[in-house]
Amino acid sequence: MTIGMRTWRSRKTGEMYSYWEINIDRRGLDGVTKTVRKKAQVQTQRGAALEETEIRKAILAGIYDDQAKKEVLPQETPTLEKFSKEFIKSYAKVNNKETEVTSKEGNLRRYLIPAFGDRRLDEIRFRDIETFKVDMLQRGLSPKSINNALATLSKLLRWAEEGEVLTSVPRIHHLPVPEEESDFLTFDEADQLLKAAEFNPEWRGMIFFALRTGLRYGELCELKWSDIDLVGGRMRVRRSYTRGNVTDRKNRSAYTVPLSPETVAFLEKHQHEKGDLVFCQPNGKRHIHRRSDVALKRICKRAKLQRLIGWHALRHTFGSHLAMRGIPLLDIKDLMGHKDIKSTLRYAHLMPEKRAESIAVLDAPAPFLQNIRRTQAENEGSEACA
Repeated sequence: MTIGMRTWRSRKTGEMYSYWEINIDRRGLDGVTKTVRKKAQVQTQRGAALEETEIRKAILAGIYDDQAKKEVLPQETPTLEKFSKEFIKSYAKVNNKETEVTSKEGNLRRYLIPAFGDRRLDEIRFRDIETFKVDMLQRGLSPKSINNALATLSKLLRWAEEGEVLTSVPRIHHLPVPEEESDFLTFDEADQLLKAAEFNPEWRGMIFFALRTGLRYGELCELKWSDIDLVGGRMRVRRSYTRGNVTDRKNRSAYTVPLSPETVAFLEKHQHEKGDLVFCQPNGKRHIHRRSDVALKRICKRAKLQRLIGWHALRHTFGSHLAMRGIPLLDIKDLMGHKDIKSTLRYAHLMPEKRAESIAVLDAPAPFLQNIRRTQAENEGSEACA
């Protein structure tokens, strides 16, 4: 039999594995018998049989050795640790932002390589991934962190499949993640924070601008005067500064934000000659994130807030205040530069009055009946006058 199912047991896990294999014995002119042994490219019995037929034709025609030099017998499937280097170099660094590359490298180094590094890619099965999830939970990792690692594993395996290193990829189910409540300041707390920051105009300006525009800290640090149109009262959010690198925004798409009259007035007063960055140190260089975070927490203490917040809470405050003032969610989505409305829905619970107004409409008469009653009343009035 020249095709067959090869089976073996993993020494590490004890699990059984199998694949279709082609074995052909051929005798050369020197009388020596050589064996052609290879894993079938198509992992079905019919696919293996068709490939075996083509190999036999090539052997009879005397061209198989030339083909084998080009094709060389398929190499053994690489281990995850070995393939991860090619994945980072050829996929991540070509298609992802620097921060995304760093994230993938971290997931591989901390979680995936310790768990699967010495396994061939075709040995990673559904049950192995489920066991990995259990192990990570027992280590105390959050579902979100585990899902990030699973996303990296999924992309690596699918990229291997696209490159024909794998013939199939196991399903990967992400863990349910509880919805996180966004930390934001009330209207009074925002006023307290601004008042407490008056001792430092630069920090107060950044806080005020973040509360009025909802920019992320990285976008705030990379905002340039060339991005702002004071006459038109708008700005273009194009870039972000993260971990020492200027990158595209989080979802890679620039967007335009209108500026309120107070914000325009602030910018006109804030103009300086320290450089093109709107917010910067006295020497014109960018603010250091760690120092900015320490400064914001110090101001929170001066404001006597019940908790210390980070810069991203100012973005959530922007979205929350819009929702509490009755601004439609689609408008909030555009103003915050969200790519998906799901990101904006976290503010929906802050609009109870709007929802109460919407549900109250059901208590009113149906529009059709209202029109009929109005017509009847008009007709009755006309008859009375006649």
